[in-house]
Amino acid sequence: MRAVVFLGPSLSPAQAAEVLDAEYLPPVQRGDIDALLRRPEPPEVIGIVDGKFLSSLSISPKEVLNAVDRGTRVYGSSSMGALRAAECAPWGMVGIGRIFEAYATGAVDADDEVAIVFDEESGAAFSDPMVNLRFAIEAATERQVISPDSAEVFLTAAKGLYFPERTVRNTLRVIIGEVSPAEHEALTRFFADGAPDTKADDARLLLTAIREYLDRAAANPAASAA
Repeated sequence: MRAVVFLGPSLSPAQAAEVLDAEYLPPVQRGDIDALLRRPEPPEVIGIVDGKFLSSLSISPKEVLNAVDRGTRVYGSSSMGALRAAECAPWGMVGIGRIFEAYATGAVDADDEVAIVFDEESGAAFSDPMVNLRFAIEAATERQVISPDSAEVFLTAAKGLYFPERTVRNTLRVIIGEVSPAEHEALTRFFADGAPDTKADDARLLLTAIREYLDRAAANPAASAA
């Protein structure tokens, strides 16, 4: 079976290929899935991790559901994939990971939670996604790097930044004087050395889910309908 995955700044194709043998395409935009379905041999599985927001029209739920209706297995996680999966899961799209769950449960609901700016040639991110910062601060609080009150100060400052300017560095600069010097230093070290990257983690979960699905389908064609 053939799988195509759209990804970019969340996880590089080289990193992704360590998990799943698939065709990797740049972040999805309007028309890309329809183009896949017009191929002489369309993919049986499509994974959506990253997508474009500003530079082009974003992929629509209708286009995703058209693929599902054609019998294509469509997975989503991490970024645009998580957004569309939260909208389309009731009609057959498969959502994967913590970010998908956050959107599906309403814990987060804004597009700018996953939006970043990035270099379209290299895929390198120039800003940090708000949702990654939320999960990182949650981990920092659980590890007692900072207090819950200081965690809220950080998240409020990050959310207040326009998403192209939303970076750990800019947020840490904004909160100088609002948290103790000791917590500021500890949080700086935490982001430098130990903060989780939930977008990347969720992308790997999606790739693993696709690989396991393809393995089941290869072993037992009937399982592909499960």
